[in-house]
Amino acid sequence: MRPRPPPATARSVVTAVPLAHVEVGGRGDRPPLVLLHGLFGSRGNFQTVAKALVRRGSGKVLTLDARNHGGSPHSPLMTYEAMSLDVQHLLARLGITKCILLGHSMGGKTAMMLALQRPDLVERLISVDISPVSTAPVSEFSAYVSAMKSVKIPDGLSRSAARQLADDQLRPVVQLPQLRQFLLTNLVEVEGRYVWRVNLEAISHHLADIMNFPVFHKPYPGPALFLGGSNSPYISSKDYPEIQRLFPKADVQHIEGAGHIVHQDKFEEFITAVLNFLPPP
Repeated sequence: MRPRPPPATARSVVTAVPLAHVEVGGRGDRPPLVLLHGLFGSRGNFQTVAKALVRRGSGKVLTLDARNHGGSPHSPLMTYEAMSLDVQHLLARLGITKCILLGHSMGGKTAMMLALQRPDLVERLISVDISPVSTAPVSEFSAYVSAMKSVKIPDGLSRSAARQLADDQLRPVVQLPQLRQFLLTNLVEVEGRYVWRVNLEAISHHLADIMNFPVFHKPYPGPALFLGGSNSPYISSKDYPEIQRLFPKADVQHIEGAGHIVHQDKFEEFITAVLNFLPPP
């Protein structure tokens, strides 16, 4: 008997990858915080944030590398469904049954996705400078990916010389020096050769998925904070109806003078806003 073909509705199976993570021990009587970085970032982006939160009385803080970023495994799949599943698996592995989830940019969308899928796991949600809507034009980011792919560095250069050379090669496409410096944090030396530790193939293939946000109908019932930078366009008043629909308990705040990387631009104000949003001890 021939096997029956799978039903046409069968979706490609999403499997989780084991995420690299670092834990900063905090108070045991307060819920753990889980911090998710943005596109081209890594857990290191939130290292000082994690330490500051713990120092000022939070529960333990986990910083993790998303799939295809930092020290986490590479995978050809780079959807929010996959990234959410990765975090769910890590929480289960660490025995965390409820956490406060904070994500920046792409990480904010992963956090929203997880909260909407599994509200039982998320006590509170903080989305840093991102809304549950389509964001920046894909073309801008695909230009960055192409520029990174075309960087050529001869073997045997010192780290500083390699970075300088990559910086020069990125400059025509990535004009902002801070953005170039941020992208260059992904340039690593492996056995004498310089490579990008982010999976550029998977990212470029899924850029449209990363810039969009999946459709949901059932709202997240818990408290949510949307924390934007006043100089950034990523949480705008036109997004408020959708924020309100999916996160009816949301509070929207903008930190004066901050751009997209709020926690870097206005560190103290960011830490204060997060601590004020945490549940009282």
